[in-house]
Amino acid sequence: MASNQVPTSSPVLRVRGLTKSFVGNVVLRDADLEVRPGQVLGLVGENGAGKSTLMKILAGVHQPDAGTIEIDGETVTFGHPVQAQQRGLSTVFQEFNLLPERSVAENIWLGREPRRRGMVDTAAMNRDTEELLAGLGITGLKASRRVRSLSVAEQQIVEIAKAVSFDSRIIQMDEPTAALADHEVELLYRIIGTLTARGVAIIYVSHRLKEIFALCDTITVLKDGEQVATSPAAELDEGRLVRLMVGRSMSSFFPDPFPDTTVGEPRLELRGAGNGYVDDIDLTLRGGEIIGVAGLQGSGRTELLEAIFGVAPLTRGDLLIDGSAVTVRTPRQAVRRGLALVTEDRKATGLAVHQSILDNALGVVHAVFPSRTGEARRAMPGMLSTLAVSARSMAQEAQFLSGGNQQKVVLARWLSTRPGVVLMDEPTRGIDVGAKHAIYEVMRSLAAEGVAVLMVSSELPEVIGMSDRILVMRDGRIAGELPRGSSEETVLGMATGSLEVAS
Repeated sequence: MASNQVPTSSPVLRVRGLTKSFVGNVVLRDADLEVRPGQVLGLVGENGAGKSTLMKILAGVHQPDAGTIEIDGETVTFGHPVQAQQRGLSTVFQEFNLLPERSVAENIWLGREPRRRGMVDTAAMNRDTEELLAGLGITGLKASRRVRSLSVAEQQIVEIAKAVSFDSRIIQMDEPTAALADHEVELLYRIIGTLTARGVAIIYVSHRLKEIFALCDTITVLKDGEQVATSPAAELDEGRLVRLMVGRSMSSFFPDPFPDTTVGEPRLELRGAGNGYVDDIDLTLRGGEIIGVAGLQGSGRTELLEAIFGVAPLTRGDLLIDGSAVTVRTPRQAVRRGLALVTEDRKATGLAVHQSILDNALGVVHAVFPSRTGEARRAMPGMLSTLAVSARSMAQEAQFLSGGNQQKVVLARWLSTRPGVVLMDEPTRGIDVGAKHAIYEVMRSLAAEGVAVLMVSSELPEVIGMSDRILVMRDGRIAGELPRGSSEETVLGMATGSLEVAS
């Protein structure tokens, strides 16, 4: 993918000394960067490092307090995103800006529709769209389709196509794979390869270090609003990059079990369990354990958690909690049985983003155990402090928190129910490495308290680093069990069926 060779042509974009403050708080200080035609520049750092501020200044959303921006050697200023686009600099933000009831073509050419005799020339607009998509190597996405019918990956393609339609020479991408499946990520890689082959410069922001090294020629690291390093990707590795970003080594990334952690009696057992999505599931999860569930997309990992939690109830086999056979037909019943489910998509199913932190954190307790609400409310400041939630107050709306802080609020929401079993689906997706470490510490703390944790993750280092045992799923079944510390090759081999290991 990335050549890891810095292009020798002159920079298409040069930034010098960009500085920005909000209400007297400096959030970006003296940032410098250069990006050349055909280059992918990785921009990394924890949440709050200044990445979003830098991107928004370049996009024309914010104006800098100091510093300069040059395109092709000419100093430019942007008072509005349209001015940035007109100069060939477009941004694909993590939160899509599409109109769901309009077509793909209408979204791409919004405000710039081709006209004939004073009317929008829909046929020409659709042809232009099809040509644009074909140029990106995209087939099967019709210009006339309504955006509301598109998958997340297809909406991402529309956003990129819209950026390209401005004849952009520089495209910023903010966490473009955060909600994509593995095969969809590969398509994005191909699109980026097509763009760089044309000489388009890409500024790529991601918390996924694997992507940064796969795609980027050069990496710039921000920390606490300041630029701490810019280096060719070939001269860095994940360990050094993590140290630059968070000031601690990779070895401390996945904390060991706490010294007082003991593995107790079974908290959750499945015997020959199944439904329409998973089948013949046998597992035992004990108090004090963290079991990781690995597998390819579509292997049944999320479906397993949803079956246990009553989202798609089990229709056969046995479910035991603390040694007693139980029936769980609804999530409410699951909560009453001492189960908690941290869902994969915190914004869609984990939080009410327009409600306050406090209302979110008390939501499940209030709905299922209303008599406990007062007690939970009194305990909440201490819990949020223990989880290191960074916010102005508990009255702040969840939508204004960083991804990592939103995830901590989701945890508070479930931990306030005092669960004995915590099911976690992609618990660190889309959050920075510092917030990930905080989540891992919470998981180890839960285990030390005798809680059982069942974690699904697509990140193999996370599964290997955090799991006391690893279950590998394939085709809706458990393909086998692996011990802690198993290699990525072994886990992947079992997930694909190329390696059979006895459970």
